Amino acid sequence: MMRRDGKLPGPVKVRAFCHEAKWHDIEVEDDVTAYMEFANGATGVFVTTTGDAPGTNRLELTFERGKTVCEHDRLIFDRLKVNEREFCRTAENGFAKPEMERIEVETDGFNEQHVGVLKAFAGRILDGTPLIAEGEEGINALMLSNAMYLSSWLDKTVELPIDEELFLKELDKRRSRSVLKDDAGIVFDTTGTY
Repeated sequence: MMRRDGKLPGPVKVRAFCHEAKWHDIEVEDDVTAYMEFANGATGVFVTTTGDAPGTNRLELTFERGKTVCEHDRLIFDRLKVNEREFCRTAENGFAKPEMERIEVETDGFNEQHVGVLKAFAGRILDGTPLIAEGEEGINALMLSNAMYLSSWLDKTVELPIDEELFLKELDKRRSRSVLKDDAGIVFDTTGTY
């Protein structure tokens, strides 16, 4: 979906590596690393896997005036005393870092993730309460996910919005090779994860 200014929200280019059945006998990705470029020059990296124990759940955002890290139910903001770009241009030592102040940001204490999304969805239906994100954001997330797949399948960087006909053609190739597996008695219990 386009924003009102005619631009796509989120990344404009993606290069991803999606591995299927790397860690589990499944036909979907279980190990993903994606590099993203945004129209304003910003970059991002997304990494996820089902083969990492005990696992990592971390969101890190770096800005010109500091860094925000959300991990272990804590939100930490390292606020720089000066703008990093200005400091970098004027620093006499190439490895110098600007002074900073560490701030633990007070939150409401809730970190419900999938559970919170489902509760908000039910609340919207039952009581008309706000969603965490409107449907357009779901479409944008799906476009990004599909871009990661397409990039991996084609082994190259793709631009967003992706060519949906090409995506369907590549998806159909994979669907045609899909086979029903014998029940090995393995249960993937997702209780408590959403």
